[in-house]
Formats: sequence, structure tokens, C-alpha cells
Amino acid sequence: MISAYLDKTQTILEPALVKSKIAMLEEHLSTRHAQPVWSYKIPELGEGGSCSLFGHLQEAPFLLNDYIDDGEENEACLSKLQAIVEFVHNQTGVDWFGIYQARSIEAEQQLLKLAYQGAPSRPLFPINEQFAATSNNIQTVMSARSRIINDIPAYITQGGEYYTCDPKVQSEVCLPLLDENFECVGIIDAEAFSKDFFTADNLSVLVAACMKITHYLPH
Repeated sequence: MISAYLDKTQTILEPALVKSKIAMLEEHLSTRHAQPVWSYKIPELGEGGSCSLFGHLQEAPFLLNDYIDDGEENEACLSKLQAIVEFVHNQTGVDWFGIYQARSIEAEQQLLKLAYQGAPSRPLFPINEQFAATSNNIQTVMSARSRIINDIPAYITQGGEYYTCDPKVQSEVCLPLLDENFECVGIIDAEAFSKDFFTADNLSVLVAACMKITHYLPH
């Protein structure tokens, strides 16, 4: 399963390293009960709603239970997802990490942020070709391929298009979440304030997270 994921997503890692991180994550999940985040602050969006205004927050929080049922089963799922977020942060020291599920919202497919740790960020990303032009998140969910950028300024200088939310971010990784049929059902997004942050060890933690997250996506 690990090798199949790495091949499908075109992520270059040793399966044995990922396997060791999965074992650590499973131990963490067996003992850790994290508090789900059912509401959170989000940035104001710029003209046309295409870009977040970093540092400017909307007054009203985003309510996750407007989009998914807040019953006992989903409460348990979100608790596990938040525990995975904590594990990733503890193991890597990443500055921002989030888990997104692809869902039908307001008559279109969108990525919905389910759990995260870090600065406030937008909760929904429309899954379409127009948004994919500047969004690593959407490129990842549409292609089911990993996106690893360890030097964002150099990437932009070389002509790469990039959706800038927090200007401090220097490295970013987006990885797809694949279900049992290897269909892409969401993504994870990890951001760091330093270049060359995503080493093989840190990437293996992120892949391990992907392998477990799909067991806890809400209905």
C-alpha cells in the first residue's frame, strides 16, 4: 500500500521509512484524544474572493458544522484528524499544517479544511481549472500528484505561479489523500518558514499522515 501510494503520487521516498513513521503515528493515535476544531477564524478575501488578505480576519468565525454533521461519529473522526495534526507538528516542527477533504459544497466541488495548526487561513478552495492556475492545493487534488517546493522564491522567479497567503512561507508540500480505490478525496498542506525544510524524514511523516487520514474523513 505504501509503495502504491508513492508510485501513484510520484513521491520519491523509501517505503521502509514511511512504514516506521506510520507505526509511530498509530501509537500516538492509540493514546491521544484531541479536541476537534468546529469553528475557527479565517482571513478576509480580496477583490473577487480569489486571494486571502493576510493579517485581516473576518469578524465571524467559520463554522465547520455548517458543512458537515456534528454528530458523535464525525466528532470522533475530527478528534483523530486533530491528533494527526498534532503528531505532524511535533515530529517535524512545521509552521503550518492542514487537512482538507473534497466535498460538494454550494453546488460545486471544493476543498474543506477539517483540521489544522498554524495561522488563520481560508477554509474553502474551489476545485476548478481557474483556481488550479495559482493554487498548489487544487493542482494536487486534481492531479493526485504530490507538489513539493523547497524554495518558493526561486520557484516564483523561475516562472512558477504561486498563491501567496503568508509571505513568511519559504517551503510548501501538498500531498493527495487517496481512498481504497486510489481516488483522490482530499489533500494535506504543509508550510515552513525556512527553505529546504522538507527532507526525506519530514516527508515520510507527511506520507504516513496521508495513509491514516483517509480512515477518519467525516461523512
